[in-house]
Amino acid sequence: SDFPNITHTSGFILLGLSSNPQLQKPLFTIFLCMYLVTLLGNLLIILVIHSDSRFHIPMYFFLSILSFTDICFTSVIVPKMLVNFLSETKTISYIGCLVQMYFFMAFANTDSYLLASMAIDRLVAICNPLHYAMVMSHGRCIILAVASCVISHLHALLRVLLMSRLSFCASHIIKHFFCDPQPVLKLSCSDTSSSQVVVMTETLAVIATPFLCIIFSYLRIIAAILKVPSATGKWKTFSTCGSHLTIVVLFYGSTIYVYFRPLSSYSAVKDRVATVMYTVVTPMLNPFIYSLRNKDMKQGLGKLKDRIKF
Repeated sequence: SDFPNITHTSGFILLGLSSNPQLQKPLFTIFLCMYLVTLLGNLLIILVIHSDSRFHIPMYFFLSILSFTDICFTSVIVPKMLVNFLSETKTISYIGCLVQMYFFMAFANTDSYLLASMAIDRLVAICNPLHYAMVMSHGRCIILAVASCVISHLHALLRVLLMSRLSFCASHIIKHFFCDPQPVLKLSCSDTSSSQVVVMTETLAVIATPFLCIIFSYLRIIAAILKVPSATGKWKTFSTCGSHLTIVVLFYGSTIYVYFRPLSSYSAVKDRVATVMYTVVTPMLNPFIYSLRNKDMKQGLGKLKDRIKF
């Protein structure tokens, strides 16, 4: 290209959530509180699950890994965002940007594969309860968890390698609060059409697989629930899925809104709001959704509190 490839040396500037100087400190305070709640909530979930043998079952095994992934996921984005609220420059180096993009994609996809594993767990528990212990053995759960991580990291690696081959020209201002692939792609002066095709097909495969798995599981679960004769029986069976379903809707609702639109219909402001939903709000709500809807979890938290007192 005729443009000098300046970004490799000078990095990018992240515009952040708002360019209004009056809003920087209030936004810093809000996001710091949300980040601390996310860390504390998810750490508590992990502690409760590991300290109480009642929770040593597949559903909670996946939940503890989901909580750990959520801590990593928000930690990839929020600390840098907090620093930028208070700094004048708001820069991120070229390598820093690619590293952030890599871990963001790796943890976001691990989240969706874990949600799919949890859907499979609910499916087996409801539709095949007699063979549940055999089908969802500890070994199989570990395989599912490891596969979730490996597939997600390979996908992230492919995306970042493709991204690193692009040239960036005059503008290096990212209209976002982190190095999200979409706004970064918009800055490239390379021909991104071929890499966009690769990215779209591969992303569809990686993201659609867990999503379709969740849809399929819930269709089977609903069919099974409809066969339950009493209304209370129906509700009791379905209530075991309530927490999981709430998180699926929150996570996938905002993700689909952000990523499954062509680049042309991309709007920076709407996009940032939707992105905050799944990068900051959902990981913060997960522990509440799981503990408030769940008797065992509440008891486990109570036990943990008593143990800390003594």
